[in-house]
Amino acid sequence: MIDFTVAICTYNGAKRFPEVLERLRACEQGTKLTQVDRAQIFWEVLVVDNNSADNTAKVVQDYQADWPISFPLRYCFEPQQGLAFARQRAVMEARGKFIGFLDDDNLPNSDWIATAYAFGETHPLAGAYGGQIHGDFEVEPPSQFKKIASFLAIVERGSTPFVYQRHQGILPPGSGLVVRKQAWCENVPIRLFLTGRIGGSMLASEDLEALLYIQKGGWEIWYNPEMEIFHKIPYWRMERNQLISVVRGIGLARHHIRMLRLKAWHKPWAFPVYFFNDLRKVLYFFTRYQSLIETDVVVACEMEFLLSSLISPFYLWYQSLKRQKEN
Repeated sequence: MIDFTVAICTYNGAKRFPEVLERLRACEQGTKLTQVDRAQIFWEVLVVDNNSADNTAKVVQDYQADWPISFPLRYCFEPQQGLAFARQRAVMEARGKFIGFLDDDNLPNSDWIATAYAFGETHPLAGAYGGQIHGDFEVEPPSQFKKIASFLAIVERGSTPFVYQRHQGILPPGSGLVVRKQAWCENVPIRLFLTGRIGGSMLASEDLEALLYIQKGGWEIWYNPEMEIFHKIPYWRMERNQLISVVRGIGLARHHIRMLRLKAWHKPWAFPVYFFNDLRKVLYFFTRYQSLIETDVVVACEMEFLLSSLISPFYLWYQSLKRQKEN
């Protein structure tokens, strides 16, 4: 029996995920005596190679040759590129009751597995839960960066656990997310509409889509501040064009996320309400901050999110028509 699977989804991350594996080695001691019943946690590490063109498979093989047998290191290949496909493959391959997702640039604290497992065991209604994600920046973030930190999956929402309520409109990101395998398999479609940034599509938020299905299935989604990871942010991810691109992908997916939250009979009138409210926000923000858009990257990102949210339904309709023609 495996209690917990750590799933590392990676695309061309041969130079990144070894540091994650080294951090996981440090977790071994903390999993020998858990906070639940003082018994050992049986866990595994699963590297999901999402159609990489580098030597990811070889790097995993090299680690397997000298890896502790107490927590196996496994490898699988997912040919369909896109983070949603990689995570679905991880769920299919995972042998654990709980699955903890780490990106190839997420570095967990040494007690992350033990803390995550204990939380799931003591919260039987939790279908998924995320923790604190701190930024590990290669360069100093710009002033007022906290306003857009969540777009880079940086989450610091206090020291008290809480349940994400549906009316709040917020959920934890996929980085460092732990899901109960039963909750995922019973509620999340095999193929999500949002698949991640692949090809010509900029759509993101595939993690939120999966969580909404779990939440709509009656499971609770929690914030557990005792689970802490560090998200490595290289200098190029802080460049203006890169930040705006990330924000755009999240904004363009917003209409789909909004509609998933609603009951069927709410959707027809929700579109005009959301559209005109988004238009009002765009006009107000532009009027107030237009002089800063070209010089302040945070303001530019905020403006991009509002604009992308406004055009989101039209972009999504275009993508749906495009997929129908391709199929």
